[in-house]
Amino acid sequence: MFGSKKIKIDKDLLAKIERYAKIAGYSSPEEFVNHALEKELAKLEGADTEEEIKKRLRGLGYIS
Repeated sequence: MFGSKKIKIDKDLLAKIERYAKIAGYSSPEEFVNHALEKELAKLEGADTEEEIKKRLRGLGYIS
């Protein structure tokens, strides 16, 4: 990657990420998070419009 941005993650969530990344055999928590985000983004990429994306995010409980 050509650069990096820092994202703040709640410490309880980070502990879960670290635990499950290790259990699932990922080489690092970063690899686990990247994979999880890629999967979620792939689901949204099929949406045709911004409104459809918002509808999907509401359905997942990410926005209200």
